[in-house]
Amino acid sequence: MDLFSNLLTGFATSLQPANLLYCFVGVVVGTAIGVLPGLGPLATISMLLPLTYALDPVSALIMLSGIYYGAQYGGSTTAILVNLPGEASSVVTAIDGHKMAQAGRAGAALALAALASVFAGTVCTFFVAGFSPLLATVALSFGPAEYFALMIVGLVAAIILAHGSLLKAIGMVLVGLVLGSVGIDNNSGAYRFTFGSLELSTGIEFVSVAMGLFAFADIIAHVGEKTSSTPILHRISRLWPSKQDFREATPAAARGTLLGSVLGILPGGGAALASFSAYTLEKKVSKHPERFGNGAVEGVAGPEAANNAAAQTSFIPMLTLGIPSNGTMALMMGAMMIHNIAPGPQVITQQPVLFWGLITSMFVGNVMLVLLNLPLVGIWVKLISVPYRYLYPAILVFCVIGLYSIQNQTFEIMTAAVFGFVGYLFMRMKCEPAPLLLGFILGPMLESNLKRAMLLAKGDATTFVTRPLSAILLLIAVLLMLTVILPQFRKKREEVFTEEA
Repeated sequence: MDLFSNLLTGFATSLQPANLLYCFVGVVVGTAIGVLPGLGPLATISMLLPLTYALDPVSALIMLSGIYYGAQYGGSTTAILVNLPGEASSVVTAIDGHKMAQAGRAGAALALAALASVFAGTVCTFFVAGFSPLLATVALSFGPAEYFALMIVGLVAAIILAHGSLLKAIGMVLVGLVLGSVGIDNNSGAYRFTFGSLELSTGIEFVSVAMGLFAFADIIAHVGEKTSSTPILHRISRLWPSKQDFREATPAAARGTLLGSVLGILPGGGAALASFSAYTLEKKVSKHPERFGNGAVEGVAGPEAANNAAAQTSFIPMLTLGIPSNGTMALMMGAMMIHNIAPGPQVITQQPVLFWGLITSMFVGNVMLVLLNLPLVGIWVKLISVPYRYLYPAILVFCVIGLYSIQNQTFEIMTAAVFGFVGYLFMRMKCEPAPLLLGFILGPMLESNLKRAMLLAKGDATTFVTRPLSAILLLIAVLLMLTVILPQFRKKREEVFTEEA
């Protein structure tokens, strides 16, 4: 009954006119950036962060989350119709989805992708609603030592699951930790890495780092790219799939939902990892694997359900433990901190309207995506033909206005510009910036919990291994690092990321 009454509270919040409007804006913007290759949810959410200063926290988070799962949906539309995936998570959808479109079944492919996404979104709404309070109850027994150990696990998992070289991922996390320590030390009052700058004494602004690393760096990297003005659009005839399509797609969507739900919770996991894993799983369990790559229905339904499920369950560790599972969740966490809301188990008890309103808005947003997107397919495809040379200057102006509005000074703009250039260099060197952002977010909390744990233990460092839960978490972190050393695991990891690339 508690779950039922909590969901009613959530729907009463998410169905308010203002929240419906922001949910609508979120899913429309999300779909648009999902359609446009190169402009992902990370960059877009970082651009819109300054806007959330003026919004109610519930409305702001509903809009930002709508952008995230809306982008997963939008990416599949262009992947199917023009073989141009807007998002990394939609790359595998293009393999079989576009083959279906070439065979005159574009409508069925789009409908299957949409229905699989809605199915996964609906199941995961209840999964998040049911699982989060349980995890939050466990988290309430955590002390500073357990939180320190949990954050170590999160950072280690983020390193392992980051793309590319492990050494580069470790380096990015360390850079993030150093950047997070800039400013005045709360205990000693000492200035750290401020280099005499008064502006840096309060630390580096999170929005400047996020906007620079993702939005500005994306603009620098893609502004010179040419955009096809005449995408080959396959005609959409019959939208509703056949009975045979439903028979083949339903188990695939169920498996994709389950797999995506689990991978979404893991630190470092996300929609892209879930969709690739789901495609591999479908190919392995199929009695006719030779159909994959030639328009297999399961190759569309499974990955689409998985990426949507992962997008939604990635909210669980962020909301209940205060641990962002990927870069986008780190931005969502930053948006909560902008409104002085500390993510963690207390959010459910102290901010029930925000927590349940956000969860139920995901269900509302998924329904909006289906009702809006199928009839508007033609408009989304036309977006691809908008040249970047017109799109990016407008985005840049919007970003600069947002950065200036934070504290009415130009320092944040200059900081973002520096991080934009650094982010571009990271792209060229194939260093993923998401671990850096996780280190930047978790660094101050890691330090704070370390100090509190040592204070409570009167300086005895063995407190981290004598407390059972903390010891188990640290053991998990060590085992995770050891697995990377194993040649078999390292080879498999490289294979997975090569396939994604």
